[in-house]
Amino acid sequence: MLILAASLLIVLSGCQPAGVQDLGSGIPEAVGVSSERLERLDVAMQGYIDDERLSGAVVFVARKGQVVYHKAFGERDRESDSAMQNDSIFRIASQSKAVVSAGIMALQEQGKLLITDPLAKYFPEFTETSVAVRNDEGGYEVVPGRRPIVLRDLLTHTAGISYGQGPAKDRWADAGIQGWYFADRSEPVGDTVAKMGALPFDAQPGERWVYGYNTDILGAVAERVSGRPLDEFLRDTILDPLGMNDTHFYLPESKVDRLATVYSTSESGLERAPDPGHMVGQGQYVKGPRVSFSGGAGLVSTASDYARFLQMMLNGGTLNGRRILSRKTVELMTVDHLHGIEFRPGQGFGLGFYVIEEVGARGVPGTAGEFGWGGAYHSTYWVDPAEELVVVYLTQLIPAGRIDDHSKLRTLVYQALSD
Repeated sequence: MLILAASLLIVLSGCQPAGVQDLGSGIPEAVGVSSERLERLDVAMQGYIDDERLSGAVVFVARKGQVVYHKAFGERDRESDSAMQNDSIFRIASQSKAVVSAGIMALQEQGKLLITDPLAKYFPEFTETSVAVRNDEGGYEVVPGRRPIVLRDLLTHTAGISYGQGPAKDRWADAGIQGWYFADRSEPVGDTVAKMGALPFDAQPGERWVYGYNTDILGAVAERVSGRPLDEFLRDTILDPLGMNDTHFYLPESKVDRLATVYSTSESGLERAPDPGHMVGQGQYVKGPRVSFSGGAGLVSTASDYARFLQMMLNGGTLNGRRILSRKTVELMTVDHLHGIEFRPGQGFGLGFYVIEEVGARGVPGTAGEFGWGGAYHSTYWVDPAEELVVVYLTQLIPAGRIDDHSKLRTLVYQALSD
């Protein structure tokens, strides 16, 4: 009788038993969130739309495994007057990195690689690497790499590899490898990565945090280790088990009318970004060659799909009874690995995510242990384990200008917590 009564109470309250975290719809107050205070987020987001600083966006907030806020604002496409919907699909750019990093960790759990392995084990082209060092004449000299690059260097962005914009950018330009956009390439990503091995990098392995092609290289490693294209490997290992049915490298024709249009901030207001093919514009996610799978920036997704991935991480590697990663792997991914390498105030970097270490040094609301990242199209996300909080914010704005929506979103999410 007591068990039956307890179960009934759980159903009536909209809560789930402790440990069951599968992103069900919940009453905000049942999980310590104020519905009244969440309305402030409505006002702020609509203000950006009304002021034409954003075309549209989707905000997703879950606490303790319950969705307490999931709303769309503005328009998916201004020219056709198409409203943004909760299931609109966005280019998530560098949010792809966390998914691919998790895929690499899954391969380690399967015994197929170690993150301490040298990259040259999978791409011999990286057996002897080089670094471009600026000289006093305004040019650069090329020196040998002091040690082999290992997979962990790539996961932490300490391999010294940028997006081809460092001292030797002329060599990268000559090789046709610059910028983070790969969807227009008609060669497999592994072929592109192999060419990188002969180019000078920006820093010695393990000496600096350098953002660049690291996760694209990891995606190519995943292809070679798994023996499958990256899209198939991720689908079988992460996407399908988590029910991320709207996450793709290239969109099926049936979903094209759900893809959000990219806009840019200009002096005259919002403008539609270049179309087609420009790396910061509409891209070729619909009509591209569909050959190159960019692990660093290639995925499209929805807010709810990406939240399922993050909830899995928050749960210690499992969602809805499906285990993707072990608890210990998740712990390893979400602690600082930089060991004093300069990054950002109050933040370290783990295996695919930033990690908050000192809230005061960072200077914005949050909690030590929080992890997250974002994407080039002005999207962002974070997970706060102490608050059992998942937040996903998707929009399509590049360049974004001086808009303060990320900071306001963070403040308004935390001010709505009521316990």
